[in-house]
Amino acid sequence: MAKIGRPMSGKVMIQPQEAEQKTSSGIIIPDSAQEKPQKGKIVAVGNQKADEPMEVKVGDVVLYGKYSGTEIKIDDKDYLIMNQTDLLLVVEE
Repeated sequence: MAKIGRPMSGKVMIQPQEAEQKTSSGIIIPDSAQEKPQKGKIVAVGNQKADEPMEVKVGDVVLYGKYSGTEIKIDDKDYLIMNQTDLLLVVEE
């Protein structure tokens, strides 16, 4: 298993939430029609930039733009790396 490193300054690494497989009424959604997830959990954060404090931490659940970030795969798991400024919201649980 590969060790996950630390993102560069101002960047975060997110494990996206699984896409919805079924509607609330029980209809199964085929892979080709599933929406790209826009919610995920932060698994690594970079150092803060001199002019931009790091406002999120590992374990935070966040919402981000549909086309934000760069997709990467490590040990058959999908992740996104993006700038902290691309995050839209920290979900309060």
